[in-house]
Amino acid sequence: MKSAFIFPGQGSQSVGMLSGAAEAWPMIAETFSDASNVLGYDLWHVCQNGPADELNQTMITQPVLLTASVALWRQWLVSGGPQPSFVAGHSLGEYSALVAAESLDFVEAVKLVQLRGELMQEAVPAGEGKMAAILGLDDAEVIAACEESAQGDVVAAVNFNAPGQVVIAGSLAAVERAIEACKARGARKAMPLPVSVPSHCALMKSAAEELADALDDVRFNDAVIPVVQNVHAGVATDADTLKSNLLKQLYSPVLWTDSIRTLTSEGVGVAVECGSGKVLAGLVKRIERGLPVHGIEDPDSMAGAIEALSQS
Repeated sequence: MKSAFIFPGQGSQSVGMLSGAAEAWPMIAETFSDASNVLGYDLWHVCQNGPADELNQTMITQPVLLTASVALWRQWLVSGGPQPSFVAGHSLGEYSALVAAESLDFVEAVKLVQLRGELMQEAVPAGEGKMAAILGLDDAEVIAACEESAQGDVVAAVNFNAPGQVVIAGSLAAVERAIEACKARGARKAMPLPVSVPSHCALMKSAAEELADALDDVRFNDAVIPVVQNVHAGVATDADTLKSNLLKQLYSPVLWTDSIRTLTSEGVGVAVECGSGKVLAGLVKRIERGLPVHGIEDPDSMAGAIEALSQS
């Protein structure tokens, strides 16, 4: 049976995350130290102490989540965990997936996600954009609600996370109009997300143009583990393809539902969520209920996941 590692993105962060893991595994502190040396500040301190408003600023959230995922991935390897058949990452998590696939160096990835966060925040200053999760409405209804709510502004469906769970993003007023339009169409709930920028929509195109310059200076390698990418939910290993799609991802929707279905169509029968929390496990349960997802946030869960993948 084939396996996959899936890496979470923004929204999985919390003050104090991985504190127990750090007590058990020196690898956690070592990896955060590597990142801190690149960033010029103590990333672990922010991760553990917050405050939440600071941790939720995208230029901090992105390095924190990348580093947490890579730390757990490194611990998986030193613990004897088998190499998965595929990797995939949700939004920011695609950077973690590319590090795991040896397409992108971790130090370079830290630099890129810090810059990515800064450029995203500059593109849409805090308070001018918004993201919200729409629950209980078909994809087509959410798309239609966004189209009728734009009124010259930007608002779009940007994360197709699971059946009945779509995230919208755009300018503040347009997102608020779209929330009301979704409710009028029968949405069960509309929840603002704890992020400081509206990711994956047209407002990010200026950030993508500047990020492209930085990506040109970074070496990408062909992936040693096939990667299912966000923008097309297809499998890629070629360095140029991985790099090009990583850039497009900044202003394109995340096709997470389709990505998970791609994994199962490729024969994946077990997955590991490599990061803080269980956000992706919850989404997978809604997409492919028969696909078990293991966490690896502590020694017991790590041992259980290694056993599950070793037997697959």
